[in-house]
Amino acid sequence: MSTYKDKIDLSRLPQHIAIIMDGNGRWAKEKGYPRVFGHKNGVKSVSVITEAATELGIKYLTLYVFSTENWGRPLEEVNALMELLVDSIEKETTRLMKNNIRLMTIGDLNRLPEKVRAKLIDCSRVTSENTGLTLILALSYSSRWEIKNAIQHIATDVKQGKVNPEDISDELISSYMLTKDVPDPDLLIRTSGEIRLSNFLLWQIAYAELYFTEKHWPAFRKEEFYKSIVNYQKRDRRFGK
Repeated sequence: MSTYKDKIDLSRLPQHIAIIMDGNGRWAKEKGYPRVFGHKNGVKSVSVITEAATELGIKYLTLYVFSTENWGRPLEEVNALMELLVDSIEKETTRLMKNNIRLMTIGDLNRLPEKVRAKLIDCSRVTSENTGLTLILALSYSSRWEIKNAIQHIATDVKQGKVNPEDISDELISSYMLTKDVPDPDLLIRTSGEIRLSNFLLWQIAYAELYFTEKHWPAFRKEEFYKSIVNYQKRDRRFGK
């Protein structure tokens, strides 16, 4: 039986795919379980989609794990998410090494609990020499926070005479972003039927193709991932020209 994977042109793969992983809570509620149950099953989707991206040869995969706005959720849910994050990093580090995957993180990591931060730093260090897929976790992240941060650093450098205001360009601004060493996303996927960007990589997705699916993140599996790439390859990318 033909699958979407069979329809993918491997010579025209998106170099960088970003995903807003939405719908964990709704998926759990529909099944009569607490939200944390959805988050736990969402971890399985992360593993499955990371594997699919690796198998295809995708170079960069950025996942919106936890936004700065998510700190406003009930304390019990936030604490459960942090514990789940620690547990997942411990379990996944060996698999990342086995599959030549490099881990990166972007966001206001100082707001994360020390235990979480330490695990992330250690996993990033251990996998730093890997040359396959780069898996980027956006944690305690929001695009407006990132852009504000970049502007503050540029303003400081202008004040100190390191940057001439006339030299400020798209390229220079990008060099102050947390993703400065990563190409902009070619494809942005959002699950769970919501059609909005939720303060995610707003600078970087200027010319990304957008794909929205009704599937909740815990139900998002390889076939839907392949379908999004097939859809992307049907687009006529003009980059504003």
